[in-house]
Amino acid sequence: MSATLHPRVIPPFMPGSALRMLERSFLVYRRIWVIVFSGFFEPVFYLFSIGVGIGKLVGDVPGPDGTMVAYAAFVAPALLAASAMNGAVYESTFNIFFKLRYGKVYDAILSTPMLPRHIAVGEIAWSLGRGLLYAVAFLVVITAFGYVHSAWAVMAVPAAVLIGFAFAAVGMTATTFMKSWQDFDLVNMVTLPLFLFSGTFYPLDVYPEAIQTIARFSPLYHGVELIRACTLGSFDWSIAGHLGFLIGMGAVGVAITARRLDKLLLS
Repeated sequence: MSATLHPRVIPPFMPGSALRMLERSFLVYRRIWVIVFSGFFEPVFYLFSIGVGIGKLVGDVPGPDGTMVAYAAFVAPALLAASAMNGAVYESTFNIFFKLRYGKVYDAILSTPMLPRHIAVGEIAWSLGRGLLYAVAFLVVITAFGYVHSAWAVMAVPAAVLIGFAFAAVGMTATTFMKSWQDFDLVNMVTLPLFLFSGTFYPLDVYPEAIQTIARFSPLYHGVELIRACTLGSFDWSIAGHLGFLIGMGAVGVAITARRLDKLLLS
């Protein structure tokens, strides 16, 4: 066995093994990069149609600390969070399902010394990377149009990575339970309400108290508040709660995904 081939066949340790999954995804997507890039446009369209268009009618709205900000500046960070969510969810559901149920990609990979947890970590890392790509591109756009009010906006990038991690982990967990393509209607049934009712287009206090309480359990709500605090430069102790929610969600998702892949692929 050659010196080049050896580390590919026998990955030296777990992080390196997960990197092999990243390498595989990169090699596949470099030929279909247009499909990945297409996901960037959705939040941009929403920004200019709703943020700018309806913003002309709405005027200024209160930000996280009560300061009045332009409606587009209020909506833009929420769309950035939604962009990170969508990138991670699309990658960790549709694509993973095909590899798992039809392509039998993981069966082939497990014929090597790689383990299910290597696959889980590698695929989730690729999913959040896709979310990161969308988030960075969208941050450049909203900065160019003057919808960023603080230098802390640079922290929106790691915040978007965290959002991608949380949604990719849970998305991949959900995929391991799906039996057919019809099950993906449930994905849209979950992500659409999250997109509309997580403080994306208006503050939560426009709802009755009961609806506000339910909305605070939305993971996208925590992502929206986190990124909005970064782009508007408004921080308080609630940031710790938003971080804790998303980190906990991602950690639980990774743990369940690894166990589900063990059961599906090794039993």
